[in-house]
This record gives sequence, structure tokens and C-alpha cells, in this order.
Amino acid sequence: MNKPRALGPPHHLHNHNYTPCTRTHQIGALLVVVTTFFLTRLFDHSFAPCSSTAAIDRDSTYGSAVARFDGVGSLAWPTRGYGPYLSLKIYVYEEDEVDGLKALLYGRDGRILPESCVKGQWGSQVKIHRLFLESRFRTRKKDEADLFFVPAYVKCVRMMGGLNDKEINQTYVKVLSQMPYFRLSGGRNHIFVFPSGAGAHLFQSWATYINRSIVLTPEGDRTDKRDSSAFNTWKDIIIPGNVDDKMTSDAVVQPLPLRMRKYLANYLGRAQNKVGRLRLIELAKQFPEKLECPELKFKGPDKLGRQEYFEHLRNAKFCLAPRGESSWTLRFYEAFFVECVPVLLSDQVELPFQNVIDYKKISIKWPSSRTGPELLEYLESIPDEAIEEMIANGRQVRCLWVYAPESNPCSATNAILWELQRKVRHFHQSTETFWLHNRSFVNRDLIVFSKWRPPMPLP
Repeated sequence: MNKPRALGPPHHLHNHNYTPCTRTHQIGALLVVVTTFFLTRLFDHSFAPCSSTAAIDRDSTYGSAVARFDGVGSLAWPTRGYGPYLSLKIYVYEEDEVDGLKALLYGRDGRILPESCVKGQWGSQVKIHRLFLESRFRTRKKDEADLFFVPAYVKCVRMMGGLNDKEINQTYVKVLSQMPYFRLSGGRNHIFVFPSGAGAHLFQSWATYINRSIVLTPEGDRTDKRDSSAFNTWKDIIIPGNVDDKMTSDAVVQPLPLRMRKYLANYLGRAQNKVGRLRLIELAKQFPEKLECPELKFKGPDKLGRQEYFEHLRNAKFCLAPRGESSWTLRFYEAFFVECVPVLLSDQVELPFQNVIDYKKISIKWPSSRTGPELLEYLESIPDEAIEEMIANGRQVRCLWVYAPESNPCSATNAILWELQRKVRHFHQSTETFWLHNRSFVNRDLIVFSKWRPPMPLP
């Protein structure tokens, strides 16, 4: 019978304290290695940045570089480009800190209240500001900040007559000229929110002054009315539209079972003389039993209330979301909260958080030029089992459309923070920034950064 062979130095080199390494020791060591490996994987999963409620996971096909929505797993942004966990510092400008900032928030007379601006599809401008003020990633020290947030409610202020286009433009220029850190980086580390289809065009001189800054907007295309789009896929971030809080938190309108839904599809919106929307209205006249397309009234005694709107929306299997004044539409996001599969009819649309969501599994995108009977035939051919699967996937990912506190791991807030982390630079420069051998930043006149005084020429 063979005896276990000791692995070690020759016998004549053994001293009296040496213990031979037997096969039992080898097996024990192997068990330690295996146990350590599985415990490490367990702790890595347990302390992942987000909870499992989002049903988003790293796609093993693409390794750790890509994360997609696959119906199981947890929310995990790709490690490459984002890092293993959130670690950033954001400075939020105070309203009294910069002359002119109050006007961008409350209008020229200071009479527009934030509560008037937080409602409706543009409310994200207020919600993001409030969430960043309460964020654990907020810093009150500019010299340690990775990013700077410039609060403004200009869409709401403009709509309520607080500032006109010329005043908005002049006020933004005035505000930016008082921000030394904006000049230092050329605006690259400054964040602006433009929550409507106009995007950064609300600031008419955006291309001159904030063309390098980070813009948060639901709108990725405005070439229908502009020579070029203000959205840049490499620096800007698409954010969800602001869905009514009564649907995202209170769920005042509950989804209907598929068998109880009256229509195959619906479109609830105004025509606005847009080709795609007019086609749907005509299509509904041809197939009224399949497509609901009522004439919505938003004023007067026949105005459709929010609850009635969602009750209509839930009464179809598919919610059609055509292009309107711009490529994005709030209807896409609203559809998830009544568990209606959204069908995008907007070719240029940009969608949020594409590094973690596979939109093929929660929605349909159809060529807008083929809006007609062919579309209804296609939708009618989809079995209920497939529709239920898409609804289930959407049910798990819709938390990413909600502007909830960052303590909620699956929220638009956390998703935006992850996307912002990807934008962080550790070195900043601009055409008006220079540096010397002693590591100091200076301007064109060789004045050290700490002595820059407003108003400053903008880069």
C-alpha cells in the first residue's frame, strides 16, 4: 500500500518542528480555496450597488462590460467605464450664491413657486434639484467636487411668464460669467437640466456657452425645427419624463387583465398637425374596434382629467407613442404604469439608460413611415403570452422612471448618478485655462485661479 508522499524538502533537511504536508492537508487547502471563492462571490452579490427588484443583470455574453435587462437578476451597471460602486461628489450651487440664479428658478419677480413647477411632464427639473440637495454625494466644498449642478426651472418659468426667451438667454450668460469653476473646465463638469422637447435650445446661446457641459434631458433630437440637435450622445444623458406621482407611487389606476381590455391599441394625444399622429387618427376611423384614438381636450368642461386619461390608457394591449413636437413622448413612460406595451413610432427617439436596459424586451419600435393597417395586423399577430412576458419585464424595470430618493436602489435618481459617474474627469482644462510647473492653474493673464474674480470672460 502506497503511503502519502510528503511534499516538502528532503527528509534530511527536516527539523523536529516540521510537519509533513499530507494528502489530507492538500484536500483541506483545496476546500479553503473553494469556500473562499464562493464566499467572495456571495458578498460581491450581496453588496451590489442596486437591489434585485429591477430585474437587470450583467449579460454574461458580453462579460462585465455590458449589462442588459433580461428578466432576472439585479440592477448592476457595467463595471467598465462606471466603476464597481458609486463614488462621486457633486456641488449644488445655492440660489443666493450667484446673481441671476434666483431669476432662473423663480422668474424675474420671484413669484413662481417650485410647487407650481414640480407637476407635469417638466417636473424633473425641480425633482432632480431637490434630490441632489439631499444626496449623500453632495459636497459643500467646490475644490473637492467632481461635478457642479446648476439649478434652473426655466421651462416652467418661461411657460408661466416669469422670463421670456431673451431674458433667459441674458440671465444664463450673466450667471455663468460668475462661476470660476465653470471657466476653469470650460463647463465640462457642470450639469444642466432641460426637461422638455426643446432641450438645451431653451438657452438660445447654448452652442456658444454650454456646448461642452453635461445636459440632462428627455429629448435626443430637435432637427424638425432646428438645424442641429443640442443632444450629444457622448456627453449628455437622456432622462425619463416626469410621470404623474399618483401613478408611480399611489397607483390610483390599476391595470386591467388582457382579456378585459377593449382595444388592441390606443393613441391618446393631440394631433398637433403632425403627420404620424394624423395617420393614427385616420387609422382609428378605419378600425374603430381595434384602435382607440379619441379627440382629447385639455381645456374647458370636457377636459380629460389625469385619472380618466390613465383609465383610457389601460384599456388597450398596446399604447402607441408617435413623435409630436419632438422625438420623445411622455406616453412611452406612462404606458408602463398601466402595463400597456409601448409601441414607439418615433424614428429619432433616444431612450435612457441604454447600458442596462434591453428595450427589445419591454417595448416595440415600429417604422413611423409604415403606420397603417400593417401595424395593426402585426400587433394582432402577437400572442398574449408574449405580451404578458413584455408586461412582466416592464413591471420590473419601470422603477427606473421614478424620481425617488437615492435610498431606493432602483430609481431614476440612482440611474442618473451612475451615468454622471461615467462623465467624471480628474483633470480639467479649457481654452482659457493654463497651468505652470508648480501645478497652479492660471488664466491668459497668468493670474492664479484662486484670484479669478467675476465677471469673467466665458470660454
